[in-house]
Amino acid sequence: MAKETAAAPAPRPAEQVRNVALVGHAAAGKTTLAEALLVATGALTRAGRVEDGTTCLDSEDVEVRQQRSVSLGVATVEHAGHRITLLDTPGSPDFVGELRAGLRAADAALFVVSAAGGVDATTVQLWEECAAVGMPRAVVITQLDRPRADVDDAVRSCRTMLGDGVLPLHLLERGPDGTVTGLVSLLEPHPDAELPDSDRLRAELIEGIIGESEDETLMDRYLGGDELSVADLVADLETAVARGHFHPVLCVSPLTGVGVRELLDLLVSAFPCPMEHGCPPVTRPDGSPAPPLSCDPDGPLVAEVVKTTTDPYLGRVSLVRVFSGTLRPDTPIHVSGHGLADRGHPDHDTDERIGGVSSPLGSTLRPVAACPAGDVCAVARLTTAETGDTLSSPDDPRLVPPWDLPAPQLPVAVEATSRADEDRLATALSRLVAEDPTVRLERRPDTGQLLLWCVGEAHAEVLLERLRTRHGVAVTTVPVRVPMVETLAGPARVTGRHVKQSGGHGQYAIVVVEAEPGPPGSGVVFEQRIVGGTVPGQFHGSVEKGIRAQAGRGVAGDRPIVDVHVTLVDGKAHSVDSSDAAFQAAGTLALREAAAAAGTRVLEPWCEVEVVVPGEYVGAVMSDLSGRRARVTGSDADPERDRTTVRAEVPEIELLGYAGALRSVSHGTGSFLRRPRGYEPAPASLTAVPA
Repeated sequence: MAKETAAAPAPRPAEQVRNVALVGHAAAGKTTLAEALLVATGALTRAGRVEDGTTCLDSEDVEVRQQRSVSLGVATVEHAGHRITLLDTPGSPDFVGELRAGLRAADAALFVVSAAGGVDATTVQLWEECAAVGMPRAVVITQLDRPRADVDDAVRSCRTMLGDGVLPLHLLERGPDGTVTGLVSLLEPHPDAELPDSDRLRAELIEGIIGESEDETLMDRYLGGDELSVADLVADLETAVARGHFHPVLCVSPLTGVGVRELLDLLVSAFPCPMEHGCPPVTRPDGSPAPPLSCDPDGPLVAEVVKTTTDPYLGRVSLVRVFSGTLRPDTPIHVSGHGLADRGHPDHDTDERIGGVSSPLGSTLRPVAACPAGDVCAVARLTTAETGDTLSSPDDPRLVPPWDLPAPQLPVAVEATSRADEDRLATALSRLVAEDPTVRLERRPDTGQLLLWCVGEAHAEVLLERLRTRHGVAVTTVPVRVPMVETLAGPARVTGRHVKQSGGHGQYAIVVVEAEPGPPGSGVVFEQRIVGGTVPGQFHGSVEKGIRAQAGRGVAGDRPIVDVHVTLVDGKAHSVDSSDAAFQAAGTLALREAAAAAGTRVLEPWCEVEVVVPGEYVGAVMSDLSGRRARVTGSDADPERDRTTVRAEVPEIELLGYAGALRSVSHGTGSFLRRPRGYEPAPASLTAVPA
């Protein structure tokens, strides 16, 4: 629960601001590292609580202590006259939407790697996510004192899997018992014989730094044998990091505090400020061009909502990154966004007035007088703004293009457990959708099920838990029903006869139709070839209406009839007893008779699928697809990215659990997209019981 408390420190100019995303796989120690930085700067006590007793990083208590962060946690600290905003991003691939939101709000990324676990495939994937958006990066090796921790191996793993630009800044000092007691800077020469690798590592570090330097004389001086001063190297360290080709490595023990001060100094001295990182492109809300932005507190207001939460007391709380201008409390703003209508997120183009503006420290909101360009703040009580929306001036509205988000591919069918929960479910789900742009909500007309489309199984579990704990709605999950349909097995000529007499006007309609299977995807096609007016023209539409209604209901169970061609060829009418209703009934009977005479075939939906994985997992992916009755139609390799796209046609029922299966066979590095392809005959194992 968000809680307002004492005022935060006054805003600082953009030159003294650092926005840093903590990135890494789950259990690497990101949240523990963030807490250590908060303790070192006095924002947090060692007990893990701020002054009023609330916990520091709001990643939802259930998940925080089990898998740590599953949502974007935020805390702002002060060090050496600078404001550092830490954005603790989730490590699971299921929450890549939160990761990308953190990257949008940040100006640099700090990768957290466990000395006991090293670099895994998920970390490499996250590294590539950052590289794709040009994010400056550094690496922190944590958990130095864990069993089986091997710092040297972790550094080698980083260099091997993340690239040659990954270079250590320090060597470790160890006590007699082997524990890490301190760091030795490689920016300074160390003739100590106990550090035999220091000369080689220092040479590699210096070459990495000055290789990105804007001072071309440094390389000449270095190659000429001049000893470069630490001041010279530190001055170029920020340039090297900001260009995204040099990635310093530090070792930090959050529990003992070793390396924490050095890390804070690195964040201040080597990471870019918002002015150096630049602003995203903008347009007008109608898509027309707009002048480029600069990180100017006096410029036009442009900010972006990077996270949305719903608090039972404060209402909707939006985490906002301000790119230009200054956001002040109780001022009018324009909300624009965001191109995700297909996922249940309608476009926004409306005016609002913001309430309070606060500096977030986890679940604690500290009121501020203003949030200038380059800073991150929390805004309460925006009624329409959702994650990904742009906030700007009503007099000069702008639109920041949304960041790329994964398409949710795991459907979860949910039902309320009681009538009271059912009444609250719609409101709770709409809030979930507003909070998380990776979620898609769908009511399937063919099955009537309410589907919550999620990125993966962990994502689904968290969403269901939020429904229960945050919104007070209990739901149960039920198996997802894949809609089967039927078509005629062959041609048939039949008669639909609807004749009744019960006093007064009767009902009289007789139709003769020829029915046959149609081409895949043709739907229900009706035509008439009546000769001699045996069925008056005003009743032709009635026959068609009855046939289409029966096709929608199906003739066996609840499977609709599709892809049939029905031709009205003959019939009889009565001058008094024939009517629209009678010929509709005759049409329905005719389709039933055709199905009985020709028989039916059950069809199942198929999808076209594109699976993207690293090259080493292509074989495993194809093997898994073959076990799902898939037809692989081709593949394309991208050697530069080491990615292969596998294209296949797969029955939809085989994709119900594919998100988790792909994550397993690709070690969390694969992704896929699907598109409906049509229907094909279903195997007997699926047709025994109606779907």
